[in-house]
Amino acid sequence: MTDKKNAYHKVRMERKKTQIDASIAKANIEKGILLVITGNGKGKSTSAFGMVARALGHDLKVGVCQFIKSRTDTGEEAFFSAQPNCEWHVLGDGFTWDTQNREQDIATSERGWQIAEKMLSDPSYDLVVLDELTYLLSYDYIDKQRVLSALQARPEMQHVVVTGRSAAAELKEIADTVSEIQEVKHAYKSGVKAQIGVDF
Repeated sequence: MTDKKNAYHKVRMERKKTQIDASIAKANIEKGILLVITGNGKGKSTSAFGMVARALGHDLKVGVCQFIKSRTDTGEEAFFSAQPNCEWHVLGDGFTWDTQNREQDIATSERGWQIAEKMLSDPSYDLVVLDELTYLLSYDYIDKQRVLSALQARPEMQHVVVTGRSAAAELKEIADTVSEIQEVKHAYKSGVKAQIGVDF
């Protein structure tokens, strides 16, 4: 029985390898990728910062713009901002329910977006992370077409990662890769506070 299972497994894996090799050979386009990571689950920013680590490991230049959030005591900022090829900006005043001031949020978003726009027009940045950018669009803090135009006009080989809940349909439409992270369970809803090294 074991020999039969092993033989069947070998045939399946040979067939799978043929299919995968063909797919890899077919994917031969070189271009900058626009990735959108959205959804209500935990891990959107975490995924983006994993790509920051990957890019820095290849000696690429990275720019990070964190919208909305204002805290500067996160582990990711402490680590990545100390890296020579990483430029890190915390550009928010805090969550909208903390500021409770739409005019202030719009002004802060505009200042932050100007920094992001410079990165998106500079070919020296290999990867740009626009963390929680989706909120600036869904709250109408920044003109949507202005953002879409800047993303589409960026340097040909520049990669961009956009994170945040409720990504606009137009943003998902122009993206090369879209991932939606679904929440199945979250410790916070059981009364567990944010944990250092895991949540910030």
